[in-house]
Amino acid sequence: MTTAPRTEPELLDAARAWAADDPDPATRDELTALTARAAAGDDAARADLADRFAGTLQFGTAGLRAALGAGPMRMNRVVVLRAAAGLAAHVLATADDPTADDPGTGADGRPLRAVVGYDARHDSDVFARDTAAVFTAAGIETLLMPSALPTPVLAWAVRAFEAEVGVMVTASHNPPADNGYKVYLGGRTVAPEARGCQIVAPHDRLIAERIAAAGPVAGIPRAGSGWTVLPGTVEEDYLRAVLPEPSRTARVLRLVLTPMHGVGGRTAAQALRRAGFADVHVVAEQAEPDPDFPTVAFPNPEEPGALDLALEAARARDADLVLANDPDADRVAVAVPEPGGAGAGWRMLRGDEVGALLGHAAAARCAGRGDAVLANSIVSSRLLGRIAAAAGLAHQETLTGFKWIARVPGLAYGYEEALGYCVAPEVVRDKDGISAAVAVAVLADELRAQGRTLQDVLDELAVAHGLHATDQLSIRVADLGRIPAMSAALRDAPPTALGGSEVVQVEDLTSPATGLPPTEGLRLLTRDGTRVIVRPSGTEPKLKCYLEVVAPVPERAALPAARAAATEQLARIRRELGTALGV
Repeated sequence: MTTAPRTEPELLDAARAWAADDPDPATRDELTALTARAAAGDDAARADLADRFAGTLQFGTAGLRAALGAGPMRMNRVVVLRAAAGLAAHVLATADDPTADDPGTGADGRPLRAVVGYDARHDSDVFARDTAAVFTAAGIETLLMPSALPTPVLAWAVRAFEAEVGVMVTASHNPPADNGYKVYLGGRTVAPEARGCQIVAPHDRLIAERIAAAGPVAGIPRAGSGWTVLPGTVEEDYLRAVLPEPSRTARVLRLVLTPMHGVGGRTAAQALRRAGFADVHVVAEQAEPDPDFPTVAFPNPEEPGALDLALEAARARDADLVLANDPDADRVAVAVPEPGGAGAGWRMLRGDEVGALLGHAAAARCAGRGDAVLANSIVSSRLLGRIAAAAGLAHQETLTGFKWIARVPGLAYGYEEALGYCVAPEVVRDKDGISAAVAVAVLADELRAQGRTLQDVLDELAVAHGLHATDQLSIRVADLGRIPAMSAALRDAPPTALGGSEVVQVEDLTSPATGLPPTEGLRLLTRDGTRVIVRPSGTEPKLKCYLEVVAPVPERAALPAARAAATEQLARIRRELGTALGV
């Protein structure tokens, strides 16, 4: 289905046809009951039905992500089976050897291979098995994860098993009602430097076209068996790849870790212990996977209140560091105690601050390597570029998302401000909240041995390169049509000044002057070096504004005043942007 039904009879017919094709009794009954109420004149039921059939859930570079439920605009088995069929067709068209006797064989004679993983959200395991069934029937050798595991384990496996495609069933940090379908390509479907990366154009468009051509579910072949369930040791194999040798250093830092009801708790705790940390306290209330995320309003470590239980545990245990993974553990948040000893408060570091800390460590690690590149997305702080330049290393800016960062040739380290860090690109060509958590903890422990802290390094970077202070204005909308309207209004009439400084450059990112691929967004630069980027979120119904001010800091004693001034300036810019966007 590519167009929405226009009349009530068309809508009811479309719903009945969908229900007849649905192999899932739960969503089939849900849709049948809703259709009956709509046919009986229930206006609320009709509005709900119209929303579910307002179009087709679009497959893009973020794969699929939506609320669970029946209909083409929800995540369900029909949508997943058709997505798997289209993806299998793309793999066969891209990597299959047409001269081979059997489908599913590459030109080198090796079978085409897929790896499928899933998190602990509602129906994730069902969607993963459906995907394995479709891939297997298509002649693709399919490896299914043995249990709900973190996204980085799947991303590692695509490279480790030389798979042509990887699928991770997850909605990451979305609300509990959602699920999603993330796709990686590898093996013989992409160039060597892109193996194990998330998809980009034109693969997204080609896969979408093949999904559209998949037809009804009843006609999609599905195997009843034949795929391989990977052994439980796959988690340990990932850990050995990230940390080849257990640490011989007994690290004394006291850590508090929360997986936020996701699938990363066991893996992250094992990784930290493998790195030498004996004192790792996992927040008990959030330790086990729970698809309803009962202790958080929104399972995203960036959201206010999400770290409350972890910080409470840190205060009770007099911890040195708090680490929080999002539900699929591809991101990590870090909180540190404020100066002042026992009784002082805690502060969650911004993603750009952690990005700079890990970038500083990467620059030291890569000293003398002429081929090493540090990279970050355009909406992240410009500080990493200055760190790289000071170390004599190359730096590259990319579009938002690790599908771009991970593709940078020679990548040694990459990050994006939304708590995503790639510290071991030779192992996981994606953001990895587990290896990043270990890297932050190790850095903090090494600094402790020197009588220094993570905050000390941030202060030193501010003195060396200027204080780079960042903030964000996110506008969540119920009506997605508001986002392009707000973007167009800002593009047509951009502000002439921000934070008291004249806007000297306005760059429309749909036709960028920097050599980057076109993307929806606007970049503004003021005379004093303030930068603002406005773009729609790729995964949530939000318009996001990324703010950065840069202030010279002549000496460390000037930092408190510089931070206060930067905070005030960022708040002023937030107000001005809110007014310009009508919010």
